Amino acid sequence: MQPFHLAIPVIDLEKTRQFYRDVLECSEGRSDSHWVNFDFFGHQLVLHQKPQNEFATEKLNPTNEVDGHDVPVPHFGVVLEWEELAQKLKTKNIKFVIEPYLRFEGKVGKQATMFSFDPKNNASEFKAFKNIDQLV
Repeated sequence: MQPFHLAIPVIDLEKTRQFYRDVLECSEGRSDSHWVNFDFFGHQLVLHQKPQNEFATEKLNPTNEVDGHDVPVPHFGVVLEWEELAQKLKTKNIKFVIEPYLRFEGKVGKQATMFSFDPKNNASEFKAFKNIDQLV
């Protein structure tokens, strides 16, 4: 599988940098005064600092109902070994938007999932599939 590249805007680069580096334990790569690259579980994530006035004033954190939970939209995420990360984030007192749980139990696509926000309210989903053939 080829890694994806995702660039997201942030207001407070240092605070958001600390979240990805210290909480999620992503390795930091190249950076400059207004951006930083991270190895996001084998993918490239770039944080770009932008001033507050450049952010839309639309509803903050819109959601869509999925399996009885209000899933933040938009969001990005990664499919990985999930249980160890869930425990690690719990010990770091991460505030989950959707606590770790099993989604679609007894159905095709059964998966473990959890959601959190970074300091700029970019939503991230971390999930694992018992049967990776049911990814899509």
